[in-house]
Amino acid sequence: VQKQETEAFPAREENDHSEPEPSSDQKKSDQVVAGLRVQNSKTVHLCSTCGKKCNRMENLKQHMQIHTGEKTHSCSTCWKNFTLKTHLNEHMRIHTGDKPHSCSTCGKRFSLAANLRAHITIHTGEKTYSCSTCGKGFNHKTSLKIHMELHTGEKQYSCSSCGKRFSVASSLTRHMQIHTGEKPHCCSTCGKRFSRKSHMNRHMRIHTGEKPHCCSTCGKRFSRKSHMNRHMQIHTGENLHSHWKL
Repeated sequence: VQKQETEAFPAREENDHSEPEPSSDQKKSDQVVAGLRVQNSKTVHLCSTCGKKCNRMENLKQHMQIHTGEKTHSCSTCWKNFTLKTHLNEHMRIHTGDKPHSCSTCGKRFSLAANLRAHITIHTGEKTYSCSTCGKGFNHKTSLKIHMELHTGEKQYSCSSCGKRFSVASSLTRHMQIHTGEKPHCCSTCGKRFSRKSHMNRHMRIHTGEKPHCCSTCGKRFSRKSHMNRHMQIHTGENLHSHWKL
């Protein structure tokens, strides 16, 4: 049997139709182009007054009310007007009595989250607002403004009845009740009325039994801070006064 010799031929390489791998510079260029496409797909609405950018026209219209003073949202109960619907919704809780925000320490409820945050500082002792002149700390921004009168002497709000001046509008409003005799805050339990909301809140503790002020030494609790301060003299050894400061 005659052997059939076969020649060994190198295997043919198949045609490679795949595209060449892009260079690193090309990849970076593609990423930049892709980013520009995303930016260009988003329409930016610019405030002509202050230059603020809004991604939606309705947000820009809402923002413009800050400059125009327009108040399109009106309370159907007392007809007070607001620029934002969220502010109207918060205001409505005054009429409905809704208090969705609750203190995890004492259970007291609030209509506004800001009021809850201010209340929590009673338990924590935190004073988030600090005087830049003397360093004294305060729980409320309004309290800091009133304190700043000592340093600046500025009192831009004036009483039209007696001429007394105030640094914040809320202090003037509260002062005017002396002349008008107005007591807009009413206890929902016994009907007693008060000129200041803080006085009504303090009165409500008679009905609720709430004692938010706690002695850091022995843990005894009190409904009023002045009562706790009086009690603390037992531990500090200070001279006791003949009567409680109410």
